[in-house]
Amino acid sequence: MKNNYLFSIILFVGMMLIANCQPATDSKEAALSTTSYDSLKAKEYGADDYGMRKYVIAFLKEGPNRDLSPEKANELQAAHMKNIGAMADAGMLALAGPFWDEGEWRGLYIFNVETLEEAEELTNTDPAVQAGILVMELKKWYGSAALMAVSEIHDSIAKQKI
Repeated sequence: MKNNYLFSIILFVGMMLIANCQPATDSKEAALSTTSYDSLKAKEYGADDYGMRKYVIAFLKEGPNRDLSPEKANELQAAHMKNIGAMADAGMLALAGPFWDEGEWRGLYIFNVETLEEAEELTNTDPAVQAGILVMELKKWYGSAALMAVSEIHDSIAKQKI
């Protein structure tokens, strides 16, 4: 039974690879199957030959200092958001956002830096981290350089600023 299942998976994957290697049959498929390399965008976004670049992800987690008055919590949240905007405006933050649930994991940053040390410096500018409301775990990450366009695209589709 196990061997039949494994064989089915291998057969399916093989068929998908063969199907994807077939030449496009119409102009729409041909347009989708070709890419047009844009060297100017690649340079602007810091892309390597694969269209990728190095980042550091910061996972924001609940910190030890969670017992704040509502006024102080709101003040620190406003300062946290202002700091996010400043990092984004400086080109140091490619992406940021909260998680939807109310668990220990609060959100993430994707820093436009290559080293953990650079990301730690940026992390330490966050008033919520300074106050102990949040802590961050940092991890090097290799992802699409197109993330560098997210902020510009976001600005063009947001009716209101956060």
